[in-house]
Amino acid sequence: MSKTDYKVIIVGTGFAGLGMGIKLKEAGYDDFLILERASEVGGTWRDNHYPGCACDVPSHLYSFSFEQNPDWSRRYASWSEIGQYLRDTTQKYGLYPHIQFNAAMKSARYDEANGIWTVDTGETTYTAQIVVSAVGPLSNAAYPNVKGLNKFKGKTFHSADWDHDYDLKGKKVAVIGTGASAIQFVPEVAKVAGEMTLFQRTPPWVIPKPDWEISGLSKKLYRHMPFVRQANRAMIYWTQEVMLPLFLHSDSKLGSFGEALSKAYIRKSIRDPETRAKVTPDYKIGCKRLLLSNNYFQALDKDHVNVVTDGIAEVTAKGIKTNSGEEVNVDAIIYGTGFKVSEPMMGIDVVGRGGRNLNEVWQKNGFESYLGTSMSGFPNFYTLAGTNTGIGHTSLVFMIEAQITYLMQLIQKMDHLQVKSIDLQESVQNDFNREIQAKMDGTVWTSGCNSWYLADTGKNFTIWPDYTFRFWRRTREFDLACYDVEYCDAEVESGTQKETVAQASLASA
Repeated sequence: MSKTDYKVIIVGTGFAGLGMGIKLKEAGYDDFLILERASEVGGTWRDNHYPGCACDVPSHLYSFSFEQNPDWSRRYASWSEIGQYLRDTTQKYGLYPHIQFNAAMKSARYDEANGIWTVDTGETTYTAQIVVSAVGPLSNAAYPNVKGLNKFKGKTFHSADWDHDYDLKGKKVAVIGTGASAIQFVPEVAKVAGEMTLFQRTPPWVIPKPDWEISGLSKKLYRHMPFVRQANRAMIYWTQEVMLPLFLHSDSKLGSFGEALSKAYIRKSIRDPETRAKVTPDYKIGCKRLLLSNNYFQALDKDHVNVVTDGIAEVTAKGIKTNSGEEVNVDAIIYGTGFKVSEPMMGIDVVGRGGRNLNEVWQKNGFESYLGTSMSGFPNFYTLAGTNTGIGHTSLVFMIEAQITYLMQLIQKMDHLQVKSIDLQESVQNDFNREIQAKMDGTVWTSGCNSWYLADTGKNFTIWPDYTFRFWRRTREFDLACYDVEYCDAEVESGTQKETVAQASLASA
């Protein structure tokens, strides 16, 4: 194999990219580079800084298992606190020297003859034996497919690119979207706006958020008695896992209880029967992401807030025209319309064996991979937080750490066996995806709603349809038998004879 600039190139500095870098360093690898398109680490917790932005997974679980934070201020941390945690972790583990900021991967091309990847940022090219994409699914903002988006003469911005310099006080504000971001910033906007109109396509299921400030005594216990912190983390983990039957069975009693709880919450929070009806979902709870909030419905109950469920016909110079012909004139439009989840590689050209393009392959096969990590036809190229690793009930960081464990075994085995490249067998990928889709049958995710979990074909390519401890178990040991292996030639120290180390080293592994 030809000499490369780096052993590994990682793309992205969210939880996945940083976690991968930390584990490489701990294993003694220093020849790696992390590419980051922005000027600081943090991923989605750097880019999303809208008012009210916070995590919807308890802080003590939504963090690295090897870098637990005893000082979280609340049960559910804010974006700024999570961002600071990631910056502190980057500094502590010495990752900053490995990061090239303001460098976005434009393309990655595989050289079959030499078993190396060439990564192009537009300004510089790098070579590596292994590329790990940790760009994450919530990276690029999505806008609605509505006529006239560029016609509006007032202020517009997306929740993922919030303009804090624009003063919303006393303004007439339109918000488009009612997803996980919108239910957090809508109450904050409602506090200052003169009028607010919320354009809703589909109401979310929302239940109260069990959030509170963590006491100083608790922080002391977590800091000085680590077993208490570990026990708390374990309790949170298993409490979240117990919630999974709500999603696995579309007719579960737990789901019925959740729907009843949400409907009672609506009745308690909103006085107007018409508004209550508008915000009450007509699909199974969990089919879309279940949301937590203590102030969303209360904000919609305010006299200066109006919920519009008539579809949007077009955006005009002065505001928004609905399908019924009503025009709502506003000073500002805020898009809370989520992310381009159906573009996992964000349009980056990843070209593997035989010139196959990963984006094109995924469009054809419905975003298939193996354990959200490996794709057949793309040797030595891997993803973290990849397809079918998403979860609706617990921490994605848990899934990411399981994938990192799997990849570290892979990398170390490649070195031990002097492997040039490994390529996932297509049959393994096909069998795995048939298994995943079979598990989707009968779950709430396939119960009929229109969700970002689904591809245009209706295939669920985002969710892991099982308990997360089962994913952890499947990634505990890397199985080389699932891959086609190409070995390097090695000089045998005992003489001048050259031989391949394939069979001998495989037998000793």
